[in-house]
Amino acid sequence: MVAIQWGPLAARTLFFASTHPHRHAVNDNSTYPQVDNSTYAQKAQDAAMALQEWYDLPSGLWNTTGWWNGANCLTVMGDLALADPAIDEAIKIKEIFQTTFYNAQRTSATADKLLGANGKFIAMYKYETIEEEYETIGDELAGKRRSQGFPKFLNNFFDDEGWWGLALVRGWDATGDLFMLTAAQTIYDDMVVNGLDPTCGGGIWWSKDRKYKNAIANELYIALGASLANRESPRKDWYISQTVEAWNWFKQSGLINDKGLINDGLKRTDQGCVNNKMPTWSYNQGVILGGLVELSKATGDQSYLAEAVTIANAALKALQDENGIIREIDRCEPHCGDDGSQFKGVFVRNLAYLHNVAPHDNFRDAILKNADSIWAHNRNSKNQMGISWAGPPEAGKGPTAATHSSAMDVLVGALTAIKK
Repeated sequence: MVAIQWGPLAARTLFFASTHPHRHAVNDNSTYPQVDNSTYAQKAQDAAMALQEWYDLPSGLWNTTGWWNGANCLTVMGDLALADPAIDEAIKIKEIFQTTFYNAQRTSATADKLLGANGKFIAMYKYETIEEEYETIGDELAGKRRSQGFPKFLNNFFDDEGWWGLALVRGWDATGDLFMLTAAQTIYDDMVVNGLDPTCGGGIWWSKDRKYKNAIANELYIALGASLANRESPRKDWYISQTVEAWNWFKQSGLINDKGLINDGLKRTDQGCVNNKMPTWSYNQGVILGGLVELSKATGDQSYLAEAVTIANAALKALQDENGIIREIDRCEPHCGDDGSQFKGVFVRNLAYLHNVAPHDNFRDAILKNADSIWAHNRNSKNQMGISWAGPPEAGKGPTAATHSSAMDVLVGALTAIKK
């Protein structure tokens, strides 16, 4: 597979949906009272160019990382396009969305995941493009295997579907391509029809095997439902109803512990479903923030922002080290695995979404401090960024599309945070 380097070509001006403001004004008590946004814009653009060195045109995915990670790579590119249309024009992000939208669905793929005793899952994907399949195993057999791919971005795992649903919503925001919004709606409908049931009092399953109800699948379900409520008028009331019910269930399910942090999932017992006390992964503290931002906008109820702020503050207390650098909850760096490499960026991305509508000094400072550390200490000569945000970039397996896009989330978050 060949990595594609994207040169500057003209694109178009983009629109990013506004959100209801709920301000806690940044003032001179902030560590960063005044910052020039052009500095972070250039860093984010350089990071985007470096990310595209891993891009594989035939599959529409990024080499060195997996299927769900690819959705996150796409999401951060969309966030960058919306944050700075000039960068979008330089890197032709619209074309990246279109290529991934059409080519990734043409990938013949199988997926499996295992949940480890430590609460980390291991995702295993095998995929080839249709052209590669026909060359490898011939017309007849390739045609039979085609059904194993991920058409419409659906597969056996609802968290995978949720990541792609949010990426496609961002694609709609960035490109105005109705096919992307329609695909996101299809994903959400699949979550409702095949994932939602009364076990544990509600919520969706992690997979279609229906063996585990976990936080991340339900957070993605909440975030996608609320996002669609803000973008599809005919079913807005239904999306709101579904999402409010999902959040109310989530709050009382036991997933949120007495420290205000969200554990990995629920355990079924004879007495009912209880918190399984597995780790409070950073991404579990993140996705819900973005979901509550969208739900607040959809309903006009700013109490959802207050709930998000409470979770964000608890998460920062748990995740920041003595120098203010965000580390994974189990301090696994630099050996967090291929999936764990993505987690922290998801948290900061959603923290930035929250800060954009409910600005807080400590949110802004955390985002900018980590962005500065990444750029100064966690970047190699190719502008590739690794897993440890305190550096060095070569720690562990070195930079991959997952570690890099995760760190890039912080740079894009910094670009938007300094405007508040």
